[in-house]
Amino acid sequence: MRLSLNKNALKQQRDQLSMYRRFLPSLDLKRQQLLAAWKAATKELLETEREIEQFQRSMDRLLPLLGSSTIQTRDLSTLVQVREVVIEQENIVGTHVPVVRRVEFQRVPYSTLTLPFWVDQLVESLENLARLRLHRQIRQVRAETLGAAARKITQRVNLFEKVLIPTASKNIKRIGIALSDQERAAVVRSKLAKRKHQR
Repeated sequence: MRLSLNKNALKQQRDQLSMYRRFLPSLDLKRQQLLAAWKAATKELLETEREIEQFQRSMDRLLPLLGSSTIQTRDLSTLVQVREVVIEQENIVGTHVPVVRRVEFQRVPYSTLTLPFWVDQLVESLENLARLRLHRQIRQVRAETLGAAARKITQRVNLFEKVLIPTASKNIKRIGIALSDQERAAVVRSKLAKRKHQR
């Protein structure tokens, strides 16, 4: 688009520059808040992954008991079932991300007399592992969503800082030079006209 070199265009460019400078700090603040939220979400995700690793290592001591048992592993895995998962949306600086509010399990009744003593511990471990895996899944979505939002707002901040504000400033300068050249030319023409008139 061709830039008009007149006073209306100068006013328009000054108004735009003023608006860009007014919006930039709030955009930059939003970017900083989203980056902080993304870092926190990434940290939570890593902590959950570490917890799962530690938990799986602690469950390794139950493996010899499972191996020497006559109970089928598939029979044990049916002892715990997820009954209800409540996931809600949380608004973080205008970005909606999921958050786990509640996880409820249902234990299938079993006889402690017919099953080995360690089955109680296994059932507890299965619940904890399922809960941790669900949290990891939701925290992964949170981290990805916040990361995408942070990238998008960073692009907008860069657009303001590196394109819109410098372009408006350059246009204002260019129009200002053109207007002062026009004024000088008008003064020169007026002096020439005055001299001609005097002759």
